Amino acid sequence: MTHSVHPYSHRLGIIRDWRSRWFGKRGQYQQFLKMDILLREFLTKRLRGMYVDSVDMERSVNTYRIIIRTSRPGMIIGRNGEGAAKLKNDIIKIVKRIGSELPKELKVDIEEVKNPDARAAIVAAMVAEGLEKRLPFRRVLKQTVEKVMGQREVKGVKIALSGRLGGADMSRAESLKQGQIPLQTLRADIDFAREQAYLSYGVIGIKVWIYRGEIFADK
Repeated sequence: MTHSVHPYSHRLGIIRDWRSRWFGKRGQYQQFLKMDILLREFLTKRLRGMYVDSVDMERSVNTYRIIIRTSRPGMIIGRNGEGAAKLKNDIIKIVKRIGSELPKELKVDIEEVKNPDARAAIVAAMVAEGLEKRLPFRRVLKQTVEKVMGQREVKGVKIALSGRLGGADMSRAESLKQGQIPLQTLRADIDFAREQAYLSYGVIGIKVWIYRGEIFADK
């Protein structure tokens, strides 16, 4: 029997890099890991609806850097940078509440994603938004798949929904696929994301796979 593997972790060290990049000495590792996980959970909740693609964390002796990639940087930064400053203060409060010590310098970098329709996390957020606006789920699926396949770099897309679709009494799963999704090929650039749509009759789970061609070494 085959096992379902997360498409991102399956390619770590081959075409993907870790989302948290640091080195912890004995006694630090547990504290650093706990801080990263809790901050990631906080940022996921706080930045919901702001079309965030990924959150990366880098740590050196004196610096802790959080890189937020989003297609709507203006929403996070705010007018005159007020939003970014408030977000930084909230992160410091959370770290103090956890009881972890912050390095001397905390940097929050907000980067813009150039092609949001080819990013799984942003596409999943779009699907969740459509479902929460009570649009018919089949129409949301079809329109999103067509929009993603309209991108030049995208070779294939699959979107799966599960839950009480259309308000039905029994939960079920529906999916729509176009193009190819070679999950076993390690050099395949497959972007994967999970999201949830919160509706009055329950939660609907969303999974998105986007295949953007193969990545080969420079040699």
